[in-house]
Amino acid sequence: MKFNPLRFAIATSITWGLCMLMVGWMAAAGWGNDGLVNVISALYLGFKATFIGGIIGLMWGLIDGLAGGYVFALILNKVNSKA
Repeated sequence: MKFNPLRFAIATSITWGLCMLMVGWMAAAGWGNDGLVNVISALYLGFKATFIGGIIGLMWGLIDGLAGGYVFALILNKVNSKA
């Protein structure tokens, strides 16, 4: 099966962005693990366990998910075409 890299990247982007938003907001509400927030904040500048930090995480997640999803789909298509 061949993936459309752009569509896969958009789906990955939305999913990862919403995950980052939820992690930030859940940590701000007192749920979750501060260790996870510390690890993510080392990668995503401005990400914190606050309302605004969750929004910043959403933006980073959208960008990161878009790039990662696109590259992943390209590699997957390349591997599947050789098999």
